[in-house]
Amino acid sequence: MTLSLLMAAGTVSAEKSPGKYCDTPSRCINPITKYGSVTSPNYLASVAGLEVLQKGGNAVDAAIAVASTMNVVYPQMTTLGGDNFWLIYNAKTKEVKALNASGRAGELATIDFYKKKGFERIPSRGYLAANTVPGTVSGWDAAHKYAHANMSNSGLPWKALFDSAILYSQDGFPVTPSLARWQAINVDPTDSEFRNLQRFSGFKQTYLKPDGSPYKVGEIMKLPQLANTYKLIAEKGANEFYRGSIAKKIVADLQKNGGVLTLNDFANHTADWVTPLSVNYRGYTAYNLPPNTQGMASLEILNVLNNIDVKKLGEGTPDYYHVMVEATKQAFADRDKYLTDPKFAKIPLDYLLSEKHGKDQAARISMNKAAATVKPLDPKGDTVWIGVVDKDGNAVSLIQSIYHDFGSGIVAGDTGVLLQNRGSFFSLDPTHINHIEPGKRTFHTLNAAMLLKDKKPFLVYGTMGGEGQPQTQAAIATRVVDFGMFPQDAVAAPRWLHGRTWGAASNDLKMEGRIPQATLDEMKRRGHPVAEVDDYTDTMGHAGAIMIDPETGLRYGATDPRGDGLAVGY
Repeated sequence: MTLSLLMAAGTVSAEKSPGKYCDTPSRCINPITKYGSVTSPNYLASVAGLEVLQKGGNAVDAAIAVASTMNVVYPQMTTLGGDNFWLIYNAKTKEVKALNASGRAGELATIDFYKKKGFERIPSRGYLAANTVPGTVSGWDAAHKYAHANMSNSGLPWKALFDSAILYSQDGFPVTPSLARWQAINVDPTDSEFRNLQRFSGFKQTYLKPDGSPYKVGEIMKLPQLANTYKLIAEKGANEFYRGSIAKKIVADLQKNGGVLTLNDFANHTADWVTPLSVNYRGYTAYNLPPNTQGMASLEILNVLNNIDVKKLGEGTPDYYHVMVEATKQAFADRDKYLTDPKFAKIPLDYLLSEKHGKDQAARISMNKAAATVKPLDPKGDTVWIGVVDKDGNAVSLIQSIYHDFGSGIVAGDTGVLLQNRGSFFSLDPTHINHIEPGKRTFHTLNAAMLLKDKKPFLVYGTMGGEGQPQTQAAIATRVVDFGMFPQDAVAAPRWLHGRTWGAASNDLKMEGRIPQATLDEMKRRGHPVAEVDDYTDTMGHAGAIMIDPETGLRYGATDPRGDGLAVGY
């Protein structure tokens, strides 16, 4: 059912109803735009993308401008030293392209290497945690070249996409509440292993004030070394990052301090175009990324829900939350058994995303009791999300991350590049599906989503938040498709999180405090390990969405009140 039909049917009314979780109509459906739309977890980054669209750039150009700016102003979640994944809808060809720009483990990164140093697991922070090549710049490069060659609007030149990133890193930007909060958390001198990042000289010099204290909200942070690196990338292209002076400086610093990445690792890195995964959901085609991402789990949840009358459950009821959590458990059982780099292991995707498997999973759900453990059925036979839609109807769903807040904590050399710790998720158990091997991509929580109707984008959406990503995607999809909510209402609505997320180690069912106490009590009665959290906690991640009315073409943007974001357009 299209947005226009939903509104006509009285399910959603921009004029009569502000929405279930919004104070006023403007907070539910603002902004509505005709030409371009951008949403991200930071307002400066969103405006950077909007400026590129207004200068004639396409959706990919704008996404790069947003992402590069995010790497400056939101380093607690994304930097030049991280990875990204793309879904790109080409309005000219009416196809969805998927791009995997995640880095591979270095040629020296072996189980034996870590075992000989006495480790039973890969360290979460420090030089030994930075064991995978940063893929972000390669993703920008591949996406830009594709758009320039294949979209009806070839867009802006590469150099023009980094003006905002250079401006804010060179001249400074005001520190946001999210950045200030995570800086303060990560200067804990009593936590020598994980939260004491000031022990790394590069981090201290780059992200803390001269006296070693964290910045406060509204104070100006400048990143001059990062500005110089961005200038090199803008002038010389991605090659400078992987085979030029930037790579040489990063590798020299790593090797000086016992790290594992080499110049060969950087020089041999590539981003790869991959076949996107898709399932049907209520007549829409839901797209996501294939392994090594957990996009398969996001789609499996929808595949299970296809066999349940979600609308009949009622939005926000105990039955709704219960079914969403139980469907997640079914999907995560498969994910944990199979997910790794598909070049190193066979993953039965056709089976996992089949209608029959979805029916079998749904049949295992009891409405009266939460499943304590879920074993997969055997086959028979921390992050930022960015959304852009341009005036031509091209769309981008882009997700970018450094794993834990501030990644490895290592700012390499004098490049200003904070390296990710995504490779610390590899296992040192040789029998584990996701054990470390040279050249291997690790299990990635990152996944970007898109819903199409009649081969055109209807909903571009995504979120950060570790294991919360598939769950929040399911929340947004069901609230928009099944309950007819505007995307801003769907994003603002109370959320839950089964399992772990960035910045948290507890494995329980976190539910926001705005959920009625009677609902929380009923969830506990059914056996869920409920932990009540703050009303708008960023533990739930920073989500966003853009909905395109199939009849009018208007774009309805949404951003998350849990973060520092902004949805803009023109």
